[in-house]
Amino acid sequence: MAEHEGQRESAAESLVDKITEKISVHDSSSSSDSDNEKFDAVKSKIFRLFGREKPVHKVLGGGKPADVFLWRDTKISAGVLGGATAVWALFELLGYHLITLVCHLSILSLAVLFLWSNASNFLNKPPPKIPEVVLPEKCVREVASVLRIEINQGFAVLRDIASGRDLKKFLAVIAGLWVLSLIGSCINFLTLLYISFVLLHTVPVLYEKHEDQVDAYSEKAWIEIKKQYSVFDEKYLSKIPKGALKGEKKD
Repeated sequence: MAEHEGQRESAAESLVDKITEKISVHDSSSSSDSDNEKFDAVKSKIFRLFGREKPVHKVLGGGKPADVFLWRDTKISAGVLGGATAVWALFELLGYHLITLVCHLSILSLAVLFLWSNASNFLNKPPPKIPEVVLPEKCVREVASVLRIEINQGFAVLRDIASGRDLKKFLAVIAGLWVLSLIGSCINFLTLLYISFVLLHTVPVLYEKHEDQVDAYSEKAWIEIKKQYSVFDEKYLSKIPKGALKGEKKD
C-alpha cells in the first residue's frame, strides 16, 4: 500500500510539473508575440525614404538584377560596371559610333565563322556550331503587353496632370522636367545614361549600409519641405481662384 501511495504522489507531482511547464511556455510565447507586435508597430512608425515598406533588394525588383546593383557578387557587379565604363569610353573618349561598331563587329564575326567553316574541310575538323536564334512568340507578346501597360499608365498620368486636378503633381513634374532639361543641355544622352548606370551601382548599396542615418536626415528634410510648401500654399496657391474653373466644368 505504501509503495502504491508513493507512485500516486509521484504521478501527481509529474502532472503538476507538466501543467506548470505548459503555463510557463504559453506565457513566454504570448510575451514574445506581444514583444514582436510591439517591435513591428515601432518599426512601421519609422520614417523610410519615399515611403518605402520593403527592403532595398525587393524595391529593386529582387533576383539577379538587384544582386548586381547591391554588389552581392563583387566579381559580377565589377564586371558589369567595368563593361559599361569601357563602352562609354569607346563612344565618348575615342569618338567611336554605334553603327560603325556594330558593322565592324558583324564583319569580324562573319569573316571568322566563314573562314572556319571552309577551313574545317581541309583540316579534318568539325565546323563551328552556329546556334539557331529564334525569338519565341510568347516572350515577344509578354514584353509587348508589359510595354503597352506601362505606356498607357504614362499617358494616363500625363492626362491627369494636364487636366488641372492636382496642382502639387503638376508643379513637381514641371520642376523635374526643367531640371532634366538643364542636365540635358550640359551633357549628352549617352553620358547621362552612363551616369545613371553608375548611380544605380553605387547609391542603393550605400543606402542599404547607412539607411538608418539617411532616413533620419531625410525625415528632417521632408518635414522642412512640408513646412515651406505650406507657407507657399498659404501665400500664393490658396489665392488662385478655383470657383470659376469648377463652374465651367459643371456647365
